[in-house]
Amino acid sequence: MFVNMLPVMKRPADRDVLLLQGAADPTRLTILRQLAASDGVCACDFTACCDVAQPTISHHLKVLREAGWVRSERRGSFVYYHLMPDAVARFGAISGALAPAAAPKARRLPVLQPAV
Repeated sequence: MFVNMLPVMKRPADRDVLLLQGAADPTRLTILRQLAASDGVCACDFTACCDVAQPTISHHLKVLREAGWVRSERRGSFVYYHLMPDAVARFGAISGALAPAAAPKARRLPVLQPAV
């Protein structure tokens, strides 16, 4: 009798976690950077920048779509991907919330003059 002892991996419900996980891969980050520099990129054009095969690109695009980073648009037999402005704004808000608080202003100590 075989008993599966591997724990069932839960998918995080927090949208911010999904967003960060989506970008946490060198290939996906390269895809996001290329999308940020353009107004839509054909899926076939990612193989030139990412140095991986088309099925791998398709997998990474699926992860980015599920994480909320990109949307796709079919044009004939081609699929174009666009960066979602909402995802970029959420990423900025997450990273901004992690910034250290402003350093407190240096307090000037009073200068004591010797009594004459």
